[in-house]
Amino acid sequence: MSLLHPGDDGRAPCATRPSGDDGRAQPNGGAQPKGGAQPNGGAQPKGGAQPNGGAQIKGGAQPNGRSPGDKTGRGARHATPRAPRTTRRTTPRTGPRLRTVAVVTCAVLAVVLLLQGGLGLGENGSGPEPAGSRPPAVGGRCAPTALLEPPCGAWFGAFVPHSKDDLAEKVRDYERRIGRKLDIVYAYHDMSPVQGSRLEGQLLTPEEQRVAAEGHLLLLSWESKWWGGTRARQPTWKQIADGDLDAAVIDVQAARVKEFGEKVFLSFDLEMDTRTPANGTPEDYVRAYRHIHDRFRELGVTNVVWTWTTTGYLEHADLIKRMYPGDDYVDWVAYNQYNYYRCHKADWLTFAETQRATHAWIRENISDDKPLMLSEFGTADDPSRPGRQADWYAQVPRTLKDLEGVKAALQWNYRDPGPHCDLALARDESWASLRKAVSDPYLNQPLG
Repeated sequence: MSLLHPGDDGRAPCATRPSGDDGRAQPNGGAQPKGGAQPNGGAQPKGGAQPNGGAQIKGGAQPNGRSPGDKTGRGARHATPRAPRTTRRTTPRTGPRLRTVAVVTCAVLAVVLLLQGGLGLGENGSGPEPAGSRPPAVGGRCAPTALLEPPCGAWFGAFVPHSKDDLAEKVRDYERRIGRKLDIVYAYHDMSPVQGSRLEGQLLTPEEQRVAAEGHLLLLSWESKWWGGTRARQPTWKQIADGDLDAAVIDVQAARVKEFGEKVFLSFDLEMDTRTPANGTPEDYVRAYRHIHDRFRELGVTNVVWTWTTTGYLEHADLIKRMYPGDDYVDWVAYNQYNYYRCHKADWLTFAETQRATHAWIRENISDDKPLMLSEFGTADDPSRPGRQADWYAQVPRTLKDLEGVKAALQWNYRDPGPHCDLALARDESWASLRKAVSDPYLNQPLG
């Protein structure tokens, strides 16, 4: 996805995804991996012509000739909600003091309920601010695991369009509209050396650290590209695997992540199944991924949750299997599935139909126990039926509970290239539907 592309003069761009090798630099804090021509000059991971020469990655007929809904998830189970604690009623005594205590108690409870409903005070008491869905907690059966897996439900996150210096502001704006705090915020980076004020290749920018300090987890997508660089500057998987980028890029970023200290999700070359052969062979990718992982470990970086992100496009099934680095190198498995509709001249698919076939295949062919992440999900709008997008989001919580092992879902609130490819929430009705969907207790962790 691409809107505006800044020059290398440090001017803040509109949030974008990688462009082609046309000398246009990308943004730091969330540059998008979908947009315009890709740095390799090839097909788009999503949008426009697909890597297979025209078949749709998501939407319409599936590679096996069936819709995703024709294939059910293996071993799906419905999460059992936490049973409410029961209390014994007693008959209160009467009297002025107890009536006063009762009034004060009710006032306190009203404030608590208001905060639980997602309304609090903004910065400096200036206005509504969504309450956090991840309150500080240590221990307890619902506390996240060491790999940030929530045992009692699923995280909710999003990609929020932004420029270099307003990520925190845009995240807060998004949160106000959905009435709650995001658990995970998604951002994108290339593998250019850190140079001056250029932030594209700088993991954990000041804005990202600010977002983390405000109570969010970060998912950082790190791409083997130099956005705006010449073709000669584009790193290949073989170069990465051979250690050619260690001194200038890998070691520098490892040190930054280690110094940050807090755990972050890190994905290397999301949708890698669309990047071959331009970046190398599937075996080159595996070697490059493992090299980065091992290099971080050698440098003492222990706060990375390694997240492997594919398209989940089942026509790439054999390719995806060849590009899996192995259980010892992956903590979470992620995939990106959409209802593209007119964007790819496809049939309208429900949220369940976009997810079930890929979920079942991942569980059978990649991992039957790794936590899963819907690292990008969303739907196009249907202008002929204005309520259709809202109805689509209303089904999200119910389906998520039936997707065994899915522990995070991130809404993509932006667009893909091409006509009819805007995947952002299109109208107030859609926002209201998403707001209700993400208020579901399953997406609000009872930590502690």
